[in-house]
Amino acid sequence: MTAEEIRLNARLEAEGLEVTESDLGEWIIQLRHEGPSHMVLPAIHLSRYQVRDLFTEVTGAEQSVDIQKLVKVARRELRPRYCEADMGISGANLAVAATGTLGIVTNEGNARLVTTLPRVHVALLGLDKLLPTLHDALRILKCLPRNATGQALTAYVTWITGAVPCATGPGGKKITHIVFLDNGRLAMAKDPQFKQVLRCIRCGACANVCPVYRLVGGHALGHIYIGAIGLVATYFFHGKDKAKNLVQNCLNCGACKAVCGAGIDLPSCIKEVQARIQDADGHPLYAATAGAILRNRKLFHTMLRTARRLQKPVTGGTPYLRHLPMFLMKGQEFRALPAIADRPFRDRWPDIRPQAEGRGRRVVLFAGCLQDFVYPEQLEAAVTVLAARGVDMDFPMEQSCCGLPLTMLGEKAACRDLAAHNIRAMADDDAPIVTLCASCGSFLKHGYQRLFAGDPAMAETVERFCHRVIDFSSYVHDVLGLTAADFAGPGRTVTYHAPCHLCRGLGVTEAPRALLGDAGLTYLPAEEEDVCCGFGGTFSMKFPELSQELLQKKLDHIAATGAAALATDCPGCIMQIRGGCEREGSTIAVRHVAEFLAERITPKKD
Repeated sequence: MTAEEIRLNARLEAEGLEVTESDLGEWIIQLRHEGPSHMVLPAIHLSRYQVRDLFTEVTGAEQSVDIQKLVKVARRELRPRYCEADMGISGANLAVAATGTLGIVTNEGNARLVTTLPRVHVALLGLDKLLPTLHDALRILKCLPRNATGQALTAYVTWITGAVPCATGPGGKKITHIVFLDNGRLAMAKDPQFKQVLRCIRCGACANVCPVYRLVGGHALGHIYIGAIGLVATYFFHGKDKAKNLVQNCLNCGACKAVCGAGIDLPSCIKEVQARIQDADGHPLYAATAGAILRNRKLFHTMLRTARRLQKPVTGGTPYLRHLPMFLMKGQEFRALPAIADRPFRDRWPDIRPQAEGRGRRVVLFAGCLQDFVYPEQLEAAVTVLAARGVDMDFPMEQSCCGLPLTMLGEKAACRDLAAHNIRAMADDDAPIVTLCASCGSFLKHGYQRLFAGDPAMAETVERFCHRVIDFSSYVHDVLGLTAADFAGPGRTVTYHAPCHLCRGLGVTEAPRALLGDAGLTYLPAEEEDVCCGFGGTFSMKFPELSQELLQKKLDHIAATGAAALATDCPGCIMQIRGGCEREGSTIAVRHVAEFLAERITPKKD
């Protein structure tokens, strides 16, 4: 990949040299004049039939589609090249500073032939491959094959220390050159936010789990480096002009962060790249406008209330926007969009607020935009559950949007202002902050810490605020300790969708499923429950075709369970999945976990 990064083949060929890729996948795409679509499996986008046609053309003989026979064709064609080559160029996965040793990891053995047979060996590697000791290298070696190909160990691990014996070389030694490549790596190392990216071991796992990559492939989701790491690396290696469109493709689902063996926070790095590019090139009008509106709570809420009154002609008396003009619905026909509720939760709160009992348990409710103004019934359900167990509650009226939409738009400064506003709105209380929105919860708990990193004036305040945040299911299950004895009512079959920001952002997986079982519901697991539904906030508006494909996969998996209902912990996921069900005419009820609990919780025992 380092040679691909600097377009080495093209430059060597322009100098009149004959260049042959020795990795099977790389050789295939070289013959097709394409770039790699994956860091470990560069030709993964091609079928055996396409390779058969290519090899037939190259050899002039009809070839089989049998993979083993195609491999033998490649072996027969490539072996003479090793013997005839004047110079072998390799990369290196590891470079041990203490001993001057290069470590090369392969599954085909081609690196051993490239570094052994030619008289000259050139090793080209990034500065990030340099490690202090062999012990450090062995730790990476344990992680790399597992994350890259699911192997405990690769077929070939080659160690090269110094100039090895070579009969035709000067003094009986091979001519060896080791070239370390910077190309933005030192700048990355000096950046507090991005220095973590240099821990990348190039396993490609972030691409394997990325919902967007799985739909569009590597050529559309990268410049040279693909997947989540490519969205960041491109900015440093090839400049903001190559990266500015790529970074828009992130769903912020967190799958890449969860699988990364090096522990790199790729989603936050991608959004930081987007913010920096916009700071340098100017902010798009729609993003800047959203920033100006959301950072002003009164303006934002006034606009929502005005929209509620203006929406009546387009709802048709339903909870959905039925008759929006096509220019407003462009690309969004795959789902039914919800209407704004008649009364937001903040207006209902004075009427439904339980009388304080002063029994010691007390929480502060954080609504977020959707549950305050679109799905207030979800918060009402939470109030029912908490009140039934004597929990006192408060709802600060100054709270507003959590700010995650602004992060998705690259409006970092506006997001900081909004975060500071929410922290002030809840600063006079030490009670737990309970939210029913997984996205809000994850962003409040972790995103606010990133926003104010390096700001010592806010450090203690932000840490105290973030420590208070807990999602509804965890609070009910882990803190209140509700069990099957707390519920009664008719049973039904239900499946579950795990919101990205709950299962990965907050690390909550067991609590909601346990609560569904305790409430007397028959839980039917669905395939890929923790894969993104395709909403991704503003992602679904920018890329409706991809959002639709991801939603359809989710709907198909849900339908396959045969469940009568679906539960989840995120209003954004509910908007996406319920909207898709409505458009399909599905009878599956899509509701928040709190709603299922509220209709089954038993009266409090004295």
